[in-house]
Amino acid sequence: MALRHERRLLQKSEINLGREGIAQAANFPELRNEIVALKKLEQEQKEVALRIARIEEGIKTIEHERQQNAREQAEAIAKLEAEKKPLLQQRAQAKNNLDVCERELTGVERRIQESEAADRDLLKQISDLHALDPAPADLEARSADITARRARLPDERAEFVRARLGSAEAVRLAKEKLNTAEAELSAVEKNMARTRSEFETRDRKLNDNIRAQQEAAREARTRHQIVEERKNPAYLSIGRHLAEKGVAPPNAPHLLAEAHRRREAVDSHLKHKAELALLSSQIDKQELRKFYFSVFSVLVLLALILLVVFQSPRGREWLPQETDIILSINAEQFERANLAKRWRGEDPKLWPALVGAAASVPGLNLPRDAVRVTRALTTNEAGEPREFNLVQARRAIPNVISTIGNDKTFQKRSKSGLPVWERPPDFAIARVGPATLAVGAPEEVDELVLVRLGMKPDLKITGQLFDRFQALDRDSAVRLISRAPSDLSRVFHPIFARELLNVSQLLGLAVNLQNPVKARVLIKVNPSKNAADLARNLRDKPQQWLNFPDSQLLLYLQPPEVQIHGNSNLELRFSMPEASARLLFERLAKTDTPQPVAAYYTKQ
Repeated sequence: MALRHERRLLQKSEINLGREGIAQAANFPELRNEIVALKKLEQEQKEVALRIARIEEGIKTIEHERQQNAREQAEAIAKLEAEKKPLLQQRAQAKNNLDVCERELTGVERRIQESEAADRDLLKQISDLHALDPAPADLEARSADITARRARLPDERAEFVRARLGSAEAVRLAKEKLNTAEAELSAVEKNMARTRSEFETRDRKLNDNIRAQQEAAREARTRHQIVEERKNPAYLSIGRHLAEKGVAPPNAPHLLAEAHRRREAVDSHLKHKAELALLSSQIDKQELRKFYFSVFSVLVLLALILLVVFQSPRGREWLPQETDIILSINAEQFERANLAKRWRGEDPKLWPALVGAAASVPGLNLPRDAVRVTRALTTNEAGEPREFNLVQARRAIPNVISTIGNDKTFQKRSKSGLPVWERPPDFAIARVGPATLAVGAPEEVDELVLVRLGMKPDLKITGQLFDRFQALDRDSAVRLISRAPSDLSRVFHPIFARELLNVSQLLGLAVNLQNPVKARVLIKVNPSKNAADLARNLRDKPQQWLNFPDSQLLLYLQPPEVQIHGNSNLELRFSMPEASARLLFERLAKTDTPQPVAAYYTKQ
């Protein structure tokens, strides 16, 4: 690719040299054919340029004609508009006169109808009057009055008829005037439309001519460019010959140096290519295949590693499959919450006891550097408790690993390829993630390493225990989940009433150190129990079900909000008194007074 690029640059520099060195090329007879070809091409270019100039002049002429046509159209339309304006006024006046005449005719018609109606009414009155029996005393007078009134009606009707004839004639004349005005206006509008159409037709023809001329100009310019490109081989031949002879044009001597420099670069690339070809021919083909296979194997391995990394769920706790109890401690909330700060100040043993083995990691300040501490507890076949601890830091932990590596009390060993640092007699640390440490007893740390590498079954994220654990708020200060609630008393000091533990198949608790402290409890009821009955008991007698064993303190400030999910799941939400919250953490850390614990076990 580099050689191809240098060759293009060399060709370009030689063409430039040949273009500027036409005068010097005349001194070399061997370049006569190239010079003759260039003259022919230049003559053709001149003809094309002349044709382009003529076309452009024609375009200018047509543009002038279009402008003149537009001016004439505007003048003609303006003249017709001036003629149309008085006609519009005449038509409006004629319409107004017609409306007035029609209103007068309508009024006369109405009066005639009223006169006829009055005559009929008077005739009816006379008939009714003569039909009276006995006849009224003033019959003659009333009859004479009605007769006199009827006698006046024919004269009035005749006058109305004459008025109607006059109004009808006026309406006819007004209509004739309106028709005449509309005819004149229509003629003017048709003339305007015809004039506008003629001018627009002429403009379209001129526009078509312009487009045709522009297309011809584009073709001519394309032809001019083609001819210019056809000159490049001649320029290239001339430039190459001048470069070989070392002749430079007086007005551009730098072009010769540029051509020589590009030639040297191409020769250098060709030499390097020849050397590579020689080396390639000397390489053992079998060794080359081994090299390619090694590279391919590394790429495949890298792809598999990336696949495993990206397929791994984010933020997952890699815990053994046999985990029964999970205690997750949010170090960030303990660092922010005022209650937690005050409790740590009053009882320095509370925090180390709560986080367990995680407090012994050298170089790691848990409240400041850690995000979460997860303690998973289970029992082995002999019934002995086992604890697995994971510490999730805020960021990558090279400083912690460096501190551990420099600590002479730790001995480094390998477990299935992952380094493990062990400190006698019973403490070990292993890095199982970019920001995750496994800490605790060596046997448990080794098992966490195997779980993380997939060599031992882990606690599936789709399992019932992990699902319910994830349902608890991750931002809570403490999350506790157990699929064997009755075993909680063997791991921690008692925190739930025995009645509640006996009816629970799975029990979860989340505590948020707000003000007041908020708590959330998830319960899955044993199949033999009824969730509705338990919910009713929790609503009716919360003090019996939500209290600390061997203590007067209750878990709640006010009766809890109880929600039923499905046939066997309950959810409780309530606020906790500060004293109850502190006692809860002390019993989780086993730092409360031992008397209640002894009494609790005695009660068992």
